[in-house]
Amino acid sequence: MSEVPKKILVIARYDKVEALRMAAGLTLLDDQVTVASLGELDDTSEDVQLQLESLEFAEVPVETLAERGASEVASMMTNSDVVFFV
Repeated sequence: MSEVPKKILVIARYDKVEALRMAAGLTLLDDQVTVASLGELDDTSEDVQLQLESLEFAEVPVETLAERGASEVASMMTNSDVVFFV
């Protein structure tokens, strides 16, 4: 029984470290995972750096969008099968 891989979008807004952690965990499913951060990520945080390294290793794209990038987020959402908003 073969399942078609899903396109999963994780939108990081309120708890960005948790969103990055979730995205890293979702890579275990062999689905296509993308992260969209609304606003900048705190690159000085050790927790953020650890999760970004994990996502880079798993070849998960992490896009930083402006807080008001509604059209970009909407486009990404319509092209995804599953969306998590954290």
